[in-house]
Amino acid sequence: METSLKLHGLVAASHTPMSADGHCNPNAVEGQVAFLASQGIKLAFITGSTGESAHMQLTERKENMAAWGEAAKKHGMQFVVHTGGNSIYDGRELAEYAVKCGAAATASNSPCYFKPGSVDSLVDCLAFEASGAPELPYYFYDIPALTHVGFNPVKMIHACAAKIPNFCGVKFTNPDMALYMDALNCDGGKWDVPWGVDEWFLAALATGAKGGVGSSYNYAPKLYQDIIKAFNEGDMKEAQRLQQLSVTMINIIASKGYMGCCKAIMGWWGVDMGPARLPMGNPDSATLKQLKDELTAIGFFDWAINK
Repeated sequence: METSLKLHGLVAASHTPMSADGHCNPNAVEGQVAFLASQGIKLAFITGSTGESAHMQLTERKENMAAWGEAAKKHGMQFVVHTGGNSIYDGRELAEYAVKCGAAATASNSPCYFKPGSVDSLVDCLAFEASGAPELPYYFYDIPALTHVGFNPVKMIHACAAKIPNFCGVKFTNPDMALYMDALNCDGGKWDVPWGVDEWFLAALATGAKGGVGSSYNYAPKLYQDIIKAFNEGDMKEAQRLQQLSVTMINIIASKGYMGCCKAIMGWWGVDMGPARLPMGNPDSATLKQLKDELTAIGFFDWAINK
C-alpha cells in the first residue's frame, strides 16, 4: 500500500492505564498523551504488548482506543492500533473500530494459542483482521519471543504483500540483525520496518533503521532522542555510551518486574498509569525504593526525559 505514514523516529509503545482496582481507566489517557506530546513523541502504538492487550477485554480495548482518538486529535499525535490476539474476529472488529477512532494504521501479531503452521496460514489470519480497515495502512507485528511463531520475515513480507492490499510493513521485534537487514532491504527497501528491541536500538540505526517502536520511549524518550542525535552527527562513542545506559536502565527495571515498574516510573513523571494487570505483578514499596535508588545511581532522573 502506498502511504505517507512511516513509523520513523520514536514511536512509543504505550501503556494502557488501569485504575487501582485493576480496571481499565480511559480517563487517564488524556494526561498520558499530553505527556508524550510534550516529550516530542508524535506517534504511539497502542494496545500492543506494553499495552497489556493480551489481558484486556474487547470492550476495554475499544474504550482505550476511543480515548486515544480524542486525546491524539487534541495534542497533534497519531496512533497505530494493535488489534492482534487469539480471535481474528475480535481483531477484525477492532480494526473496524480503529477507523472510527481516527487511527493512522492498524497492526496485529500472530494468534499464539493454536499457532498457524505455515506462512500462508498466518497470512490468512492477518488478512482477515486487516480487512476490517482496508483504507488504513496495515503492519504485521512480528514478536516471536512472545508468540512463539517465527517465520522468515522476507517470506512473510512477500506473502503479506500478495494477500493484504493495505500491507505496508513489519514491526520487527526480534534481535536477529541479519534477519532485520534482509527485511529492511527486501524489494529494494520498499517496506516500512520499524525496530522493536530497545536494548539494540543503536545497532538497528547502524543497520539502516529509520525508527523504532518501544516501551522505554514512554519513560526515557530523551535518552533515545540523544542516541539518534549522536548517531546522526557521527559521534559513535557518545551513541555507544548512551546505548549502554539504555541497557543498564532496562536491566535494572526488568530485574524487579518490568511492566509494573515501568508503570510506576510513569507515575513518577506525573502520569498515572496504575498497576500492571494480572498475571503480571507489581512492585511493593521496598522494591520501588530500591528501583529509585538504583536508577538514581546511574543518573536516570537527569537524562531520561526533557524537563
